Amino acid sequence: MKRPTDPRRRAPATAATAALAAALALGLNLAWGAAPAGADWSRFRGDAALTGVASDPLPGELAPLWTFEAGDAVESTAAIVGDTAYVASLDGNLYALDLDSGRPRWTYGAGAEIKSSPSVAGGLVYVGDEAGVFHAVDAATGKPRWTFQAEAGVVSSANFHRDRVIFGSYDQFLYALAAADGKPVWKVETASYVHATPAIAGDHAYVAGCDGYFRKVSLADGREVAQLEIGSYVAASAAIAGGRAFVGTFDNEVLAIDLDGPRVAWRYRDREREFPFYSSPAVAGDRVVVGGRDKRVHALEAATGKRLWAFATRARVDASPVVAGGRVFAASSDGGLYALDLATGDELWRFDAGAPILASPGIGRGRLVIGTVDGVVYGFGAAPRGSAR
Repeated sequence: MKRPTDPRRRAPATAATAALAAALALGLNLAWGAAPAGADWSRFRGDAALTGVASDPLPGELAPLWTFEAGDAVESTAAIVGDTAYVASLDGNLYALDLDSGRPRWTYGAGAEIKSSPSVAGGLVYVGDEAGVFHAVDAATGKPRWTFQAEAGVVSSANFHRDRVIFGSYDQFLYALAAADGKPVWKVETASYVHATPAIAGDHAYVAGCDGYFRKVSLADGREVAQLEIGSYVAASAAIAGGRAFVGTFDNEVLAIDLDGPRVAWRYRDREREFPFYSSPAVAGDRVVVGGRDKRVHALEAATGKRLWAFATRARVDASPVVAGGRVFAASSDGGLYALDLATGDELWRFDAGAPILASPGIGRGRLVIGTVDGVVYGFGAAPRGSAR
């Protein structure tokens, strides 16, 4: 079965991007100066339940403060902890970047393409690569702490429960490792790739797999407590909120799954424009926001699945949207990074990167960090006083 991602090689940087990069170049527990105020974004989707909601709002006026050029495309979400952004690239490197300037503090070579989003906990950065190696790296120095070898590539990002790190692999297993030394604690076999990041709520992990099943797994011993046949290929990660899991499928639907059971509570499907949902949803209050390969960002009523609004971009939206304050930040393969009003879907702000964006925004410490398929990483923050809109 074909992997759900479409591998994309580095695209030539546009003249505008190169000029911006040149101009900007002129201009947790880590201890490199004072970090900006605010909360961290330590993993894919921001929290253990993968809700895609930032703890702090971003400044009202955003501007690119810096750029960094990786050696190849950036497809995964940056982690932001303290005054450092951790970014992975298809060039096989994990970068620790100063959050204020974008300057690299260290570079760790994994040896294979990295599509997994870095996750940070306990002074370590965790990330998987396409060769099936799962890495734990010292967050302060970039030195390797330990590695674990799976039998196939790791695109799933790490989540955490107590002293364990949880992730999936294309070898069809969901793994729990000891966070300190990487020793296996348990593993759960599925019938196909585990592409998604597992969501964690209470004492259970929840994951929808490429085998078409949604699983509830005990974090204590890896026992599969329950499963629900979705009947569709799923690459997106489920978001857990209000006793439900929300997830999109390759069968052109978004599902709400009641965790008691589990059972499907509602299905959303646009009969006029039927396209897969690769993007993982954000859940904020009574709204579920998700990107679609129909080139749109959809906002649904969490209780019923009724569509509240849809915002059209010019290309597929594989990146997962993030809610910060009353705004939705969504990226598109059209190269646009959009800020939308959560209530209405109206466009409030847009930045054109000049290259497709598959990565999802990482939002923390008053900053937004995101990479593009041409390998340029942008750090956004409050627009300097007196700057043009």
